Amino acid sequence: MDIVWLRDDFRLDDQPALAAARGGPALFVYVHDPRPQNGRPPGGAAKWRLAQSLASLERRLAERGARLDVVEGEADRVTLDLAAAANASRVLWTRRYEGACIALDASVQAALKARGVEAVSLNGRLMREPWELAKADGKPPGTFSSFWRRHRGLGPLPSPVPAPSPLASAPWPAEAPPRTTIAALRLTPTAPDWAGELSLGEIPGEEGARAALARFVADALPDYADARDRLAGETTSRLSASLRFGELSPRRAAATVEAAAAADPRLARAADKYVSELGWREFSYALLFGHPDLATRPLRPEFERFPFRDDRAGFRAWTRGRTGYPVVDAGMRQLWRTGYMHNRVRMIAASFLVKQLLVDWRRGEGWFWDTLIDADPANNPASWQWVAGSGADAAPFFRIFNPVLQGEKFDPNGTYVRRWVPELARLEGPHVHAPWRAPAAALARAGIVLGKTYPEPIVDHDAARARALAAFAEIRRGD
Repeated sequence: MDIVWLRDDFRLDDQPALAAARGGPALFVYVHDPRPQNGRPPGGAAKWRLAQSLASLERRLAERGARLDVVEGEADRVTLDLAAAANASRVLWTRRYEGACIALDASVQAALKARGVEAVSLNGRLMREPWELAKADGKPPGTFSSFWRRHRGLGPLPSPVPAPSPLASAPWPAEAPPRTTIAALRLTPTAPDWAGELSLGEIPGEEGARAALARFVADALPDYADARDRLAGETTSRLSASLRFGELSPRRAAATVEAAAAADPRLARAADKYVSELGWREFSYALLFGHPDLATRPLRPEFERFPFRDDRAGFRAWTRGRTGYPVVDAGMRQLWRTGYMHNRVRMIAASFLVKQLLVDWRRGEGWFWDTLIDADPANNPASWQWVAGSGADAAPFFRIFNPVLQGEKFDPNGTYVRRWVPELARLEGPHVHAPWRAPAAALARAGIVLGKTYPEPIVDHDAARARALAAFAEIRRGD
């Protein structure tokens, strides 16, 4: 009998471990183990999203005649005990790339082999494995362009595998660890329940992911290459959480977009751009695989000496969307309410924290980890290091976003800012991105009293930029 061990791969379509277990009744098991040994424990918003994804998978399996079995405990011990109780011939899973996960999986694999049980690990999370793309010394390429050339140079991706149907679950063994329910895992907030808007703009689960992919191809893909950085409207795929929890495979996403471009060559440029964005996700995983401490140590050692400031008031204002810079505040409020933030605003908000406020990027990364529904162990730290200038192929530290200009460029009508910062909803024209520059009469007509109804900027951009450049020069002098 086969056991399919499910971890962040909550789908039936293009799920290699599931497809490989089609020979007869099997056990489809999720082991909830929040220990660091089983990977970085999810933050609050991601835990809520995990519960939704599990519930969707439970329904999907039931529709095909199978069952999701949920167990709480130490993942390695539970898996070994279950294999023994079920007299399993094979345990199948899709691979993970965090250092702790790799170590745990290796220990399980060795223990199963010693007992005569075949352990089968497969690639269900990435388009290609990190080691397929490594340099001769085994390390990941240092730039995305070289990484992506290697990726594309390997030729076409394997075709996605359709969902198996029907499926069948074996009886739960009498001596197996006890099962529990998704509700009993206590993943969703109750006192208070702050999750009311976390699903805003998406439907969790595999069916929701496939529907979102279809909508993206039909509605947003034609303009994606040019419009993806616009903050108002549906200009992106909104598939980040679905990819994070494996409700959709990156190969399925790439294949769908490329098929649309094959049918309509006018979509070729947009499709290539979208697939390259999936490539940035792959690059992040290659970095995580090569640098297990990606979330805690800068890839560029000189940034260990960076003179970050312990600006508690600034950090608090940033987390609450009260910096006085509207596009930053809009993004941080969207994040708090919905668990999501447009990628362009993530860069703007992160740059503001690290460069305008000189707050350690790890504090911001931790805040995003707790508040994003798509918080990903590779994308999140790799993106923060990119913004901070300490990562691979990073934006130079001296590239300091001006939040006013960024708002004017990517939200020219102020639609995004007015949506998430309602205090500014009545402020006329371009003043919405810099209300402190607005004439007194315009502020009065909008009902705005700076410092009371909406904060003054907590830092002057020009002065903050000069301070950041001086700090960067300081660590360069130490080289």
